[in-house]
Amino acid sequence: MTALDDHLALGTTTVCRAWAVTRRDGTVMGFTDHDRDLSFDAITFRASTGVTAKALQQSTGLSVDNSEAVGALTSAALTETDILAGRYDGAGVQVWLVNWADVAARKLQFRGSLGEIERSGGGFRAELRGLAEVLNQPQGLVYQKTCSAVLGDGRCRFDLDALGYSDERPAEGVSDRRHFQFSGFAGFDDRWFEGGRLLVLTGAATGLVGVVKNDRLSAAGRSIELWQSLGAEILTGDVLRFEAGCDKRADTCRLKFNNFSNFRGFPDIPGEDWLMSYPTRAGLNDGGSLMR
Repeated sequence: MTALDDHLALGTTTVCRAWAVTRRDGTVMGFTDHDRDLSFDAITFRASTGVTAKALQQSTGLSVDNSEAVGALTSAALTETDILAGRYDGAGVQVWLVNWADVAARKLQFRGSLGEIERSGGGFRAELRGLAEVLNQPQGLVYQKTCSAVLGDGRCRFDLDALGYSDERPAEGVSDRRHFQFSGFAGFDDRWFEGGRLLVLTGAATGLVGVVKNDRLSAAGRSIELWQSLGAEILTGDVLRFEAGCDKRADTCRLKFNNFSNFRGFPDIPGEDWLMSYPTRAGLNDGGSLMR
């Protein structure tokens, strides 16, 4: 029996819910449906946020625990700007049942992540997904000609901080939060950053990441376009980091990054046209590599 179980056995209880949201940028926010703030585990759970949670559905086995959090969008807590910017996508969630008269008497009821977030009428509705949700996602590797690693990750092992593969500079001309124009961005070949990342280091969009669609170098300067507009405003002077792009081909890995020893593709794997092949007397048919 825990202290909370002993309290619940009394019949007359002083319990509430408290939950903590941990964003991917490390920001932790606490909420409670009690009428006063609570504090434990070095987190302050705010009572004035207008956030509440629906009943938690839990089951044995591998079924996904789920619930919903609903509330108002306020400047002191959750904001529409942050939600649109994607700062809460995939954020971690913990939910406790707490004796507000003695916060040491509490029980962790739910651990998972934020799923789909809907906005309407100045409020929001967020789906809470349990830990078993990851079991619904496809796992494993795919055999393909191109590399399956992400440039710079633990499988690729390439150091993007190496000289010539990244650059940090203030934004100059910005339009639609996806088009960036620079007057003096030399030192990198044309299309060098295509397929790479843009990371925002300062300003309202700090921490947001975009993928480069086009990178064109001309006499007028450099023009970079993202696949999708960033979720927050970019102002002139905000510092941006650009990282070289990789098209996942074996030749690119070998020539552009000198990293072929970590290439995670299968360049010799037969294509679909191999299914249409037929016996022939010409050539060498010994079952060896088709890449000659």
